[in-house]
Amino acid sequence: MWAVLRRRVASSSSSSVLAQSFRDARSSRCYISTPIETLVSRGGSRIAGIVGHLGYQVVTGFPIGSKPLREVISLVRKYPPVSVHTRLFSADTGELVDAVVPFMGESVTDGTLANFLKQPGDRVELDEPIAQIETDKVTIEVNSPEAGVIEQLVAKVGDTVEPGTKIAVISKSGGVTHVAPSEEKPSKAVSELSTARTKKVDMEKPKAETPPPKSETPPIKDKPKAPSLPPSKPSAKEPQLPPKERERRVPMTRLRKRVATRLKDSQNTFAMLTTFNEVDMTNLMKLRSDYKDAFVEQHGVKLGLMSGFVKAAVSALQNQPIINAVIDGDDIIYRDYIDISIAVGTPKGLVVPVIRNADRMNFAEIEKEINILAKKANDGSISIDEMAGGSFTISNGGVYGSLLSTPIINPPQSAILGMHSLVSRPMAVGGEIVPRPMMYIALTYDHRLIDGREAVFFLRRIKDVVEDPRRLLLDI
Repeated sequence: MWAVLRRRVASSSSSSVLAQSFRDARSSRCYISTPIETLVSRGGSRIAGIVGHLGYQVVTGFPIGSKPLREVISLVRKYPPVSVHTRLFSADTGELVDAVVPFMGESVTDGTLANFLKQPGDRVELDEPIAQIETDKVTIEVNSPEAGVIEQLVAKVGDTVEPGTKIAVISKSGGVTHVAPSEEKPSKAVSELSTARTKKVDMEKPKAETPPPKSETPPIKDKPKAPSLPPSKPSAKEPQLPPKERERRVPMTRLRKRVATRLKDSQNTFAMLTTFNEVDMTNLMKLRSDYKDAFVEQHGVKLGLMSGFVKAAVSALQNQPIINAVIDGDDIIYRDYIDISIAVGTPKGLVVPVIRNADRMNFAEIEKEINILAKKANDGSISIDEMAGGSFTISNGGVYGSLLSTPIINPPQSAILGMHSLVSRPMAVGGEIVPRPMMYIALTYDHRLIDGREAVFFLRRIKDVVEDPRRLLLDI
């Protein structure tokens, strides 16, 4: 580049002065002002370096070899010597990571974004929950794929999302931009320069002609309004409804809609019939009272009433296998396994986790499994696999104080057992009236498959086992 300048200067009329000047500039190549940098944000982060004025108005890297010398000098005088170079940040170096909806199960295709647990600017760790997706069965958490800071929330609360949908952007570098102290001055100078140029352009523009003032017109006086008639009193026949301001409309959650749909389908599909009986809980409660301390010491879990009813239901299902079957089209499917579903009421709705292979479990194993599933159901961490299947359901409305009810079958099962509250009632025992802890039990069954005979025998077997648990040991 300097060779081209030297040849052009040598051929000019004032070659002696200009040639000497360019030789001095070539030898020194020194800057008059100190280079500084300023931060410019435009489509990503870039650093614009304002180099300053050079020794003889020559900018390093300027393509002057392709232009006449006179044009080069005029361009340098007209524009400030600024060189721009870029520095890449997270958007181009993989610093931004997308948080997507995980796989939600084979039977779940989409869900509703219930809420965000983190907001933009919040710090998150690896696998920390940042959002909750509500499905027809459970609530699934979306975990952070990397540790960093929430950069942006892409989806909105209430959106329907599918597995793989991006809901947030996470910055692994923290998303904080650092500006050096020397970078503040040039930004201020650039803003002042742009302001001055804008004012100059505005001054050069011709002033627009001001429109002539409008002639003042006298204000028009308002016409006197006719006296309004008093509102007609409602007739005595019109119902006095409460005002709409006292009502609230809230959309149903996906879990509640799913429960409502399944219960209504059950009512429309099955020919449901309910039979009742009552159980004397004296012996089971005495067994629990006598061995509760030893049971906790041996197994690390308390002995409850649910394990006794699960064992009784297993025995009754083995005696009446039709209760464990289900209708499928024109066929009957007999299940050679026993999976007991336990209905659990949670703040978000009813869920039914399943105890797998309950016929192979003892009292302690059943109690441990019930505690684990109930805890997961209440804190929302239960999975879809833990609620899939089930051949028979037990619902304990007695924990809420229910004295008697007719439970609804949980499809695709054929029957459900309803437990109720314990009430001390006078009973005739050995010719005497004595108080006894009594419980009503109900069995709702599909009358298309199960006859009344099998249903009554089934409920009678549960009554016999609960009233005398020793039958389980002797298998009688």
